[in-house]
Amino acid sequence: MTASRKILWCTCYVAVVLGLGVLSAVDPNGLRKHRRLDVEVRRVSAENRSLRLENVRLRREARALAGDPAALERAAREELNFVRPGEWVYKLDEPGVRP
Repeated sequence: MTASRKILWCTCYVAVVLGLGVLSAVDPNGLRKHRRLDVEVRRVSAENRSLRLENVRLRREARALAGDPAALERAAREELNFVRPGEWVYKLDEPGVRP
């Protein structure tokens, strides 16, 4: 092969590679879709980490509620607003909350 033919082949090869790169970047199912899916994977991974931490917290709370009467009473008072007979409940306005 002569030098001019090698240059022609190299030029054609580079042109084809660049053309495919441009088509991939422009095509909705190409690089744009890959980037969009990559962002979605990161978002879902972060959500999964958050949910795993929440699951650990809930398991710990469930164990405490099952075996600790004081924890059960605390949960009933805080979450269900239970009071013992004869107790007085004072509700204070929360700052920034308007009735």
